[in-house]
Amino acid sequence: MEQSVLSEEIWQRIREFAADKPTPCLVVDREVIRYKYQELREVFPYASVYYAVKANPDAAVISCLADLGSNFDIASRYELDKLLGLGVTADRMSYGNTIKKAVDVEYAFSKGIRMFATDSESDLRNLAKYAPGSKVYVRILTEGTETADWPLSRKFGCQADMAIELILLAHELGLNACGISFHVGSQQRDIGAWDAAIGKVRFICDRVSEHGIKLSMINMGGGMPALYTNRTHEIEAYGQSIRRFLDEDFLDEQPEIIIEPGRSLVGESGVLISEVVLISTKSRDSLYRWVYLDVGLFGGLIESLGEAIKYPLYCDKDGEEEEVILAGPTCDSMDILYEDHRYSLPLSLEAGDKLYWLSTGAYTTSYSSIEFNGFPPLKTYVI
Repeated sequence: MEQSVLSEEIWQRIREFAADKPTPCLVVDREVIRYKYQELREVFPYASVYYAVKANPDAAVISCLADLGSNFDIASRYELDKLLGLGVTADRMSYGNTIKKAVDVEYAFSKGIRMFATDSESDLRNLAKYAPGSKVYVRILTEGTETADWPLSRKFGCQADMAIELILLAHELGLNACGISFHVGSQQRDIGAWDAAIGKVRFICDRVSEHGIKLSMINMGGGMPALYTNRTHEIEAYGQSIRRFLDEDFLDEQPEIIIEPGRSLVGESGVLISEVVLISTKSRDSLYRWVYLDVGLFGGLIESLGEAIKYPLYCDKDGEEEEVILAGPTCDSMDILYEDHRYSLPLSLEAGDKLYWLSTGAYTTSYSSIEFNGFPPLKTYVI
């Protein structure tokens, strides 16, 4: 088997480091993160980068990005405290979660946060009361759920007509209604999804301008892809096309642009090393082997739920291969990784062999359960 995600030098460095480490574990290489950050800065020179901390909240990852000059998108008071503890100042953060307690708004404001997302009247009134005078941006619903591997726009955001109402209300309540945000879906493979979303922002900007309110910022969220098994455009194509969409709708005066990359920044930096626990068949006439691993849905690979994200998989062994069903180790029948999408693994595969899951630097440790069946959280090493 071959891997094509990492350079040979980095791939060998990760493998050598992990050789004596108990599995499952995640090894993250900071060199990849540095490269991906610089790449994003070159591809999106017109945008400020706010790293989505939820993608990988490891302290070493955060410190690496902070040293590079990144800002940060936080989703809770706990992420706020973590960043403050690492020396990141509040003026480099945006509170991007639209679902938050009033007490957490008050706490964030007391710690210096002055920019918040919202998408509802009740949250907006909490912001006015507990974070007076702050910048707020309204998150809108967008299309693109069919072309994103991990859709995000049902739970979050509101329709354009409500967004207009919220902006007007924010103005009345003394808040600084500065802009609009959207998220076209994580691992979005259709660049045109940004075109439709930016067009909707233009419509909202025009409507609120009739009331004397000028919006000056667009937060485009994340959505840029990491390298998995499904084909995607190169990141340069995203930057160029989105620049064109912005020029078409905002040629008169360019607003401030924010992007909130998570997956595209840290996804390819990680390799999750797992071990084969058991190989079995369900009957003498079964067409497929079941390969049970020491990692599953609850140990870090939750994004294989519904077989949404398909990670590049590497095995040391060569020889004739056959399609298999992959499952995790827990006592939950839901803990099946891939049954419809079948990976092929060598017929010589045995218990104790290692499998390497590439592009697992994002949403693995942060989704890993604490103690389901007693299994500890996924161990991470940052090198």
